[in-house]
Amino acid sequence: MDPDSRNVRYYYWLFLEFAKKHLKLIFLSALISTIFIISTITISPYLINLITPQNTIIGMVGSYTIDTLPDDILSKISNGLLFLNEKGKPIPVLAESWEILENGLIYRFQLKKNILLDDGSFFTARDINYRFKDVTMRLKEDYLVEFVLKKPLAIFPIYLTKPIVKYPKLGIGGLYKIDRYKYKYDKLLELSLTPNKKDLTRITYKFYPSESQMINAYKLGQITQMDLSKKSIADVFLQWKNTKVEKVVDYSNLLTLFFNYNNQFLKEKEVRSAIKMGVDREQFADLGASAKTSIPPNSWAYQKNIKAPVYDAELGQKIIKKFRESTDSAKLNFNTYYDYLDVAGDINKNLNEIGIPTNLNVMSYSNTNDFDIMLAYLKISPDPDQYYYWHSTQSLSMATGYKNLKIDKLLEDGRSTFDQEERIKYYFDLQKNLDDDNTAVFIYFPYNYTIKRI
Repeated sequence: MDPDSRNVRYYYWLFLEFAKKHLKLIFLSALISTIFIISTITISPYLINLITPQNTIIGMVGSYTIDTLPDDILSKISNGLLFLNEKGKPIPVLAESWEILENGLIYRFQLKKNILLDDGSFFTARDINYRFKDVTMRLKEDYLVEFVLKKPLAIFPIYLTKPIVKYPKLGIGGLYKIDRYKYKYDKLLELSLTPNKKDLTRITYKFYPSESQMINAYKLGQITQMDLSKKSIADVFLQWKNTKVEKVVDYSNLLTLFFNYNNQFLKEKEVRSAIKMGVDREQFADLGASAKTSIPPNSWAYQKNIKAPVYDAELGQKIIKKFRESTDSAKLNFNTYYDYLDVAGDINKNLNEIGIPTNLNVMSYSNTNDFDIMLAYLKISPDPDQYYYWHSTQSLSMATGYKNLKIDKLLEDGRSTFDQEERIKYYFDLQKNLDDDNTAVFIYFPYNYTIKRI
């Protein structure tokens, strides 16, 4: 027998004798090791969070690229020429000052000096990459720029609050800068921001195709913060000892019931009044703050004297009977998006109760035509100007067939007047006229729930 074979046999028998003598110890060690490995894998996200408490990991639902980041992220990595304070008043950020010339046709901005881009270069007028229709930008000097408008527009400074970003990832004077990002195919999976100030924490965004996937990621400890819209889901996390739930009203969105004025039945002002009083807003108390007008309560132009609609299904039914023939069985097309289908279902019951038969349909974002009644969100600007929604020349009004010359005039005057006290008068009248005309039914400003690990 060869010496190598004898050595192998010797160590083999030696191992067997050791295994027999210490079998229990070996088994116990293997069991403990297995439990340790499984436990480490399971709780590793939590351990990471404990070890690196300065890293906030935020979950977001949506499909984005590095060129189409949401405003919430853009505002962290860069600034605009202006910024809107809590009262909706524009204040300079990248701009040092500005003046309005030629009766509102020219906005001239003097820029701040010594502001750095993320690459270390100095910010100048050449870095401004705003693109506006019917607006010409003139670079006068390195730190002087003019915007030339074709007609006066009081709300123009609002557009200059949009953060300026030199793509793919250069911000200007922001609190954070983009550190790294991950893609899968054409979708952004993860984005990490590094703070430009020592007292700020690092932020990592993780993007998910659905809310359920984001919630599951939070439960697994893969993210430390997320936003939810449903109270029932948010309430689950109230029971978690390591979690804080914060509720705020989202005044940038308004769930609204629109009418098609080409429908002769809905064209009647009293019919729209009956629908307005026939919608029970109390059933949505957990979903949002009830709305009286299309301008939110946090706006300087909010008309607080507008009365909230009173729910009265019985009176609504009586009004509908006056305008709808007993033999008329035709159903109205009630369209909404899938995201609001539950709310639309409740409103649909309200409509049926007052004598309006409907077909509830789910529509796509590419096709909003062929409706009699539509439930959708209005995107509310920080400025009270709502020209794009109610003026008869705009797409929404043309889709609904709504035309009111008085409202057209108020909208035109409101956006061409520069004195805020004068503008308030126009927007007070606008809200009153929209309410008197039963133009639409304003349902609620949605609640938003922020779930944070503490």
